[in-house]
Amino acid sequence: MKAIIFGAPGAGKGTYSTRLKAKLGVEVIAMGDIFRAQVKENSELGKKVKSYVEKGALVPDEIVVEVLKQHLAKVPSGAGVILDGFPRTLEQAKTLETILKLDVILLLDVPDWIIIERLSSRRTCKNCNAVYNIRFLKPKIENICDKCSGELYQRPDDSPDVIKNRLKIHQDQTSPLLVYYQEKNVPIIISKTTAIDTPPEPLVEQMFEELQKLKLTP
Repeated sequence: MKAIIFGAPGAGKGTYSTRLKAKLGVEVIAMGDIFRAQVKENSELGKKVKSYVEKGALVPDEIVVEVLKQHLAKVPSGAGVILDGFPRTLEQAKTLETILKLDVILLLDVPDWIIIERLSSRRTCKNCNAVYNIRFLKPKIENICDKCSGELYQRPDDSPDVIKNRLKIHQDQTSPLLVYYQEKNVPIIISKTTAIDTPPEPLVEQMFEELQKLKLTP
C-alpha cells in the first residue's frame, strides 16, 4: 500500500499514521518530524529549513523532494508506505507521480476550532519527540516525558497566531490537492472528527475496514 495521510496541520496525521504503522506493518515517512530532527541537530539541512518550520511556512519544493527521495530509498522492497506531510502543493503532487504510484488518500476531516485547541495545548518531548496534550493526554509527571523523562516544551509553530497562519496556508495551497486526486480517481477514505476528545482507535478501525474493502491490507 502506498498512501498519503492528508489533513490540516494538527488534524492528527502523526497519531493516526503511527497506529496504522503498527497495525499494517507499513513504513511512515513524516516530513515534519524529519525536518524538526534536522533542526535539532543543527545540520546543514536543519539550518535551511529552520526559519520555514518556526513560521509554519512551507519548506521549498526542491528541498522537500530531495529529502523524500532519500527516505523512500530506505524503504524495504515491497513494503507499504504512508507519506505524512507530503505533498502539500500541486507541484509536489505532480512530482510525486514520477516517484511513486499512489493507492489511496487517508483524509482526516477536523474542524479548525478543534485543531487550534489541540495544538495550542500540545507539548512535545525535547529528547524523543513524543507528543502530549496538557488537556486530555497529560504526562504522568508535569512537563516530563513518560517514555524517556525528557523535558516537554511547546513548539514555536504551536502558538495560536502561527496555527492560524498554518491553517490558512493549508486552505490556500493544500486543499486543492483533493480535487486533483479526485480527478485522478485515487480512492479517498474520509475519517471525520466532531469532538475534541475523540479517541483515535475507533477511527483507525474504520480506516482499516475501508482499506480492506480496497484490498490494500496484508
